[in-house]
Amino acid sequence: MADAKNEFTNVSSLKPESEGEPGKRTFRIMVTSASSSAAIWLEKEQLFQLGLAIQQMIANLPTERGASSSPPTQREATPMTRLDFKVAKLVLGHDGPKRLFIIDAHDSDDDEATIRVWADEEQIKGFAEEALELCAAGRPICPLCTRPMDPEGHHCARTNGFAKLTPEELSEDL
Repeated sequence: MADAKNEFTNVSSLKPESEGEPGKRTFRIMVTSASSSAAIWLEKEQLFQLGLAIQQMIANLPTERGASSSPPTQREATPMTRLDFKVAKLVLGHDGPKRLFIIDAHDSDDDEATIRVWADEEQIKGFAEEALELCAAGRPICPLCTRPMDPEGHHCARTNGFAKLTPEELSEDL
């Protein structure tokens, strides 16, 4: 992995969040480390795929693993660093000897990550579970066309768009 502009090695909090109503939500990853913080804005699908990738990576780790070691704290970002950016690219990695997970978030397509987050298995596992739950907590899915439904309904393709169905109407019909 290439170098990063900022590294959060002493992570105290790694949380996925959303703001807004289902269908109009925005998503971000909130990271707090030592005296620094970052808000990494991303698309719902990016957060969902990151959560899945983390779970797959954990599932494929060897069952017999040694104790985790500490991250490279000498690389910790300058105190009082505050980052707030929209992600252009995410890279997930695992440092096998240290048993630590790495998330590199880039704000552009260049090789140097804007931030590198170091997390242990417990932190990253909890993050992945929360991310998948957050993504699943959106609008209900139409059982006919499998597209998201707004509370006021949607024009379902399976009804040739003639009927504007609401979640309540569909649950009555089933």
